[in-house]
Amino acid sequence: MEKHTFVHSQAFALECGESLPELRLAYTTLGQIQRDPQGRCRNVVWVCHALTANAEAADWWAGMIGPGKCFDPQHHFIICANMLGSCYGSTYALSPHPHTGKPYFHAFPLITVRDIARSLDLLRAHLGIDQIQLCIGGSMGGQQALEWAILEPTRIARLVVLATNARHSAWGIAFNEAQRMAIAADATWGQNHPEAGLKGMRAARALALLSYRNYQAYGHTQTDPQEEKLTQFKAASYQQYQGDKLMRRFDAFAYWALSRAMDSHHLGRYRGGLEAALRRIEAQTLVVGIASDLLFPVSEQQYLAAHIPQAKYLEIDSPYGHDGFLIEFEKISQGIREWEASRLRAENPPKTK
Repeated sequence: MEKHTFVHSQAFALECGESLPELRLAYTTLGQIQRDPQGRCRNVVWVCHALTANAEAADWWAGMIGPGKCFDPQHHFIICANMLGSCYGSTYALSPHPHTGKPYFHAFPLITVRDIARSLDLLRAHLGIDQIQLCIGGSMGGQQALEWAILEPTRIARLVVLATNARHSAWGIAFNEAQRMAIAADATWGQNHPEAGLKGMRAARALALLSYRNYQAYGHTQTDPQEEKLTQFKAASYQQYQGDKLMRRFDAFAYWALSRAMDSHHLGRYRGGLEAALRRIEAQTLVVGIASDLLFPVSEQQYLAAHIPQAKYLEIDSPYGHDGFLIEFEKISQGIREWEASRLRAENPPKTK
């Protein structure tokens, strides 16, 4: 896996009306670009990551990416960019402002999913990628992929989106706001300091976990076998562990900015509504829902499949709720392979005598 940084040294206008004086995106690549005789790309797979992930998709999605996997660097050129606003090498609140040399901190402007998709397209153009054969993303990554497929409909040939939606729901926004309230309740949050709000983010992550899993998942994995327990419950320790784990690798500024960006997601904004926007997608599309997902219920994926012109819907059974899109890689891989095979059969029907 090769690591790179793309620098866009010009001002980058944002939907909110503000702009960033420059833009940096950290990204990784696996494999080699293959081109046809006309020089057009023919094997690019672009992975869009979710809220707290990073550009190293081969690590956090190891079941999907690697030799012999669904996306094999022997056959595919696999790219994943750390999204704008995230803390893994791309421009975000703790990046130095190019004019002052000091971090933005709380002055970092509002970014949207549409802004993030536009920044990805700048990187695509910089790399000379004329077409993405397959763009895939789950959750917030799926929101980016959908936005991109509308912004540049001829650039993405095939689209796979998992556990995502056409607009972020009131339910999802409420969860995000509750998490930001936890960050804001941290007495350090108002400070211009890299560790401001970390304890609040720890609590926010524990809250988020409740939306990523479900009643059955917690009952199966976190129920204590000892009937006599009065304290120190397994489920309580799990919440503490997950909060501590994120606190060691993320920061509250990125969490705040990206959760607000997710809230902004609405494909129909200034496009005549959701259905009109979805009809702009030209990519052959596979929409994957997770039956037990409480945060992005399958009705949201069914809506996408119903209004994207060339879409197929696949529903996966999983006990893991929303996190199923990260865990059920065997079922997802099988679904993608079967969809690809069906597509190829339709494009190349057997010849009749």
